[in-house]
Amino acid sequence: MALHVVVGKGPVGTTTADLLAAQGHRVRVLSRSGGTSTDAVEHRRVEAADADAVAAAAHGAAALYNAVNPAYHRWTTDWPPVATALLTAAERTGAVLVTMSNLYVYGAPTGPMSPDSPLAATDRKGRVRIAMWREALAAHEAGRVRVTEARAADFVGPQVPAEHSHLVRQLPALRRGRRAWVVGDPDVLRSWAYLPDVAATLATLGTDERALGRAWHVPSAPPRSQRQALADLAAALGAPPARVGRIPWSVLRGIGLVSPMLREVVDVRHQFDREYVIDASATTATFGLAPTPWDEVVAATAGAAPATA
Repeated sequence: MALHVVVGKGPVGTTTADLLAAQGHRVRVLSRSGGTSTDAVEHRRVEAADADAVAAAAHGAAALYNAVNPAYHRWTTDWPPVATALLTAAERTGAVLVTMSNLYVYGAPTGPMSPDSPLAATDRKGRVRIAMWREALAAHEAGRVRVTEARAADFVGPQVPAEHSHLVRQLPALRRGRRAWVVGDPDVLRSWAYLPDVAATLATLGTDERALGRAWHVPSAPPRSQRQALADLAAALGAPPARVGRIPWSVLRGIGLVSPMLREVVDVRHQFDREYVIDASATTATFGLAPTPWDEVVAATAGAAPATA
C-alpha cells in the first residue's frame, strides 16, 4: 500500500495514523518530539515549519496530512509558517495535502454551516484559517499541488484530552454530581465531531480523487446543546442528573487579562452564544461517510472517564 505521512501526533494525528495503518497503508508520523515506532506506524522527529525536513520525510508519499495543533493563543504566529511549509513539501513531493481544519472560517453563523457557506470570519483565528485555505486553494488551482481540507465541529470522544473538549473536561464533575460550568449559552444547539469520524474523513480525503480542490465537513450526529449532551453523559456514567451553570462573559474577560487562552475564547464568543451546527450532507452523499450514532459516542466517551477524579 501507499505511504501516508501524518504531521502532528495529537489526538487527530494519532487517531488518523492508527486508522490508516489498520487500512493497510504504510504510515509515518512526523512531530517535534518524535515517538516510538511500531510495526504499524513509524515515528520521526521533524519540525513542521521546516519545509526541507518535511519534504525529505514525505518523499514518495501519496498523501500528507496536516494534523498540527498550535497552542490556541499562538495561531497567528505559529500557523502561517507551518501551513506554508507543508504546502511547499506537498508541492515538492507530489503528495496530496489534506489539512485538518474547523468551522472558524465561517465567522458568526446565521444557520447550519456547509462548505459552501461564506468565509466570513472577522476574528483573529478565523482569518488565519481563511488565509491558510486560500493559499492552498490558489496553489491547487495553479496546478502546483493537490489539496483538500476537512472541517469539523468541536471534538468529543475517549481519544480527546480534557483540555481539547468542552464536554470531556466536564466528566469528573459529572461523575461526582457536581455542577458543570460551561462557556456560552448551554441551551443553543451545537454539533459535536466524534474523533473516529474525523479520522475516517481525513483518511477518505487522502485516498479519493473526488476530494481534491475543495473543503469537506466531517459528518456529525444531530446537534445537541451543551446541557443536553452533558445530561446524556451523566446518564451514561450512572451519575446524578447533570446540573449545568454558565460562566459569565464578564468573568471570562477578567480572567483573559492574565490568561491568553481564555482571551482567545472571548474573541470567538459567537461560537458559544449562537447555534453552531454543521451540514456535512455533501460528504455523506459523495463518499458514503455517516456519523457514529450519538448514543455510541456518549457510551464510548463516558466509558473512558476515570473512575475517580
